[in-house]
Amino acid sequence: MDAETPYAGLSPEAVLDAIDALGFRTDGTLTALNSYENRVYQVGLEEEVPIIAKFYRPNRWSNEAILEEHAFTHELVQMELPCVAPMLRSERTLFEHDGYRFALFPRQAGHPPNVEDFDVLRVLGHALGRMHAVGAVKPFEHRVAITAERLGVEAMRDLLEGDFIPAEMRDAYEAVARQLLERIEPVMKGATAAQRIHGDCHLGNLLWRYDAPNFVDFDDTAMGPAIQDLWMLLSGERAERSGQLSELAEAYDEFASLDVREVALIEPLRTLRIMHHAAWIGRRWNDPAFPVAFPSFNTLRFWSDHVLALKEQLAALDEPPLAI
Repeated sequence: MDAETPYAGLSPEAVLDAIDALGFRTDGTLTALNSYENRVYQVGLEEEVPIIAKFYRPNRWSNEAILEEHAFTHELVQMELPCVAPMLRSERTLFEHDGYRFALFPRQAGHPPNVEDFDVLRVLGHALGRMHAVGAVKPFEHRVAITAERLGVEAMRDLLEGDFIPAEMRDAYEAVARQLLERIEPVMKGATAAQRIHGDCHLGNLLWRYDAPNFVDFDDTAMGPAIQDLWMLLSGERAERSGQLSELAEAYDEFASLDVREVALIEPLRTLRIMHHAAWIGRRWNDPAFPVAFPSFNTLRFWSDHVLALKEQLAALDEPPLAI
């Protein structure tokens, strides 16, 4: 298994063999689903509904970290929270085949929720409040934390040490990145206490069905501020986002208490996400899936747009927090 091409040995036959080895009877059908970090497949079974197989990227997470992810989702399910947890097989959720670690999940249908509908926002607020009430019970011991160091400082370092940024954009990138981090690091260090959260709660990880959400893909579950799971649900102009957040927070507070000071973390968290995303592509560039998915990454156009986005974040940091 090559660290630069970690999935080279994960053929369709290997995927089916891995599932069959657990006692399932696959029917030979295999559909690759949209995932870059891991490899995710819908696997057909004889006389049963298909299941989802998620093969974890080698060397990214420890077994302990993956099992904490699984345990958290099972805690949520036990509390009747709407999330898709890994299937148990012989009292286990994490399996290995030919060096590849994987988990199995029930197939869940649905579509992204309409967050312009305040009734939907109230349902999401209730669900997130309940999720965070469970998440606050105890900390993770093996998962990462959402910090400026990990998502911002390390992102800037890796990009500057790599060969991705065109020479004519390097100084501009470094200047704006350093300005942002000087602003963000003190804010993040002074943030309220972290707790277990979903960590990547955007609309693509929410499947809406029968007037209820199902949270999926806890691959980035982490210790972090509660607001991290709310801000990515906001959209539109400032007044619209403020109204949406107010609706979310009011419903959220019926089950957990949202520290209003965390609202000031929204733009720092958005900035760190932008910085980290660019570094993530760079770190994975030797994976053949990434140049195909992000063909403009090492072009002048990409980095001009990226630096512009970072400059816009500098301006956003000067604005007062959203009112709720």
